Amino acid sequence: MIVDRTTSRRAASGRTGIRPSRGFRVFQVVNAIVLTGIVVVTLYPFVNIVARSLSDNAYIVAGQVNLVPRGFNIAAYKAVMSDPLFWTNYRNTIFYTAVATAVSLVLTTCYAYVLSKKHLKGRNALVGIAVFTMFFSGGLIPNYVLVTSLGLKNTVWAIALPNAISVFNLLVMKAFFESLPVELEEAAAVDGLNTYGTLLRIVLPLSKAVVATMLLFYTVSFWNSWFSAFLYMDQMDLLPVTVYLRNLIAGATDATSTGGGLGSATDVVQSAATIQAVTIVLTVLPILTVYPFIQRYFVSGVMLGAVKG
Repeated sequence: MIVDRTTSRRAASGRTGIRPSRGFRVFQVVNAIVLTGIVVVTLYPFVNIVARSLSDNAYIVAGQVNLVPRGFNIAAYKAVMSDPLFWTNYRNTIFYTAVATAVSLVLTTCYAYVLSKKHLKGRNALVGIAVFTMFFSGGLIPNYVLVTSLGLKNTVWAIALPNAISVFNLLVMKAFFESLPVELEEAAAVDGLNTYGTLLRIVLPLSKAVVATMLLFYTVSFWNSWFSAFLYMDQMDLLPVTVYLRNLIAGATDATSTGGGLGSATDVVQSAATIQAVTIVLTVLPILTVYPFIQRYFVSGVMLGAVKG
């Protein structure tokens, strides 16, 4: 009884709050400083880009724009948003991202679910094939010849199919499926569900966190991707907005070095640096809008799918 009372008193005193040790306070301070520094370093470039997009060209050229806009100016926004090609490419990006993400989620989920079955014959070979592609590829020219010979040029499938499965995402989903209790699938089999029914009605409802994480990964990847479209599409009205941004930056660089204009989208009156900043802001804005709604699944999805020791 004496020991129990002593333990209870210590627990009660712990609840009321014992002053943390000096080492713990130092850790809290250092941790706060480090995390604050990471946040500042992460946010600074984007805040600077937003400030540049709203600033006058003279202040940008003089290097006087930091975190606050100087000489408030939205003419560059009007110039970019008045270009019909910008909105056409923007619509293409939304369509390409939606289709490619859907294809990637379906293929990755099915492949990961298969690889999670330890009794599957040839499982190690399938895993080895997937991992092999992380380090070796066919090369740029063979890929281009393959896509062209299949008639995929100037179509959404030229973007979606060659990049359909990310091996990293595949391994994360595989590890997550392996962590699910086998008894659930055995019970589903007893109830008469086949493999597809078990996946759709039992496994996927329990996998919302990892599926949302993969959705975020693939969406951001395809939204930011430009090289596949730049390589496999040769019609301006089929390009995504990232290629539009790439062309603007390339044109702005040429204009800055030669003193020429930036083209029909912006006219010669606009600043090259301002146009770049405006297009970057308009390109990343949808991702910043969607991310907070998916972010809560991010940590749990990756941790649940992580390899446990």
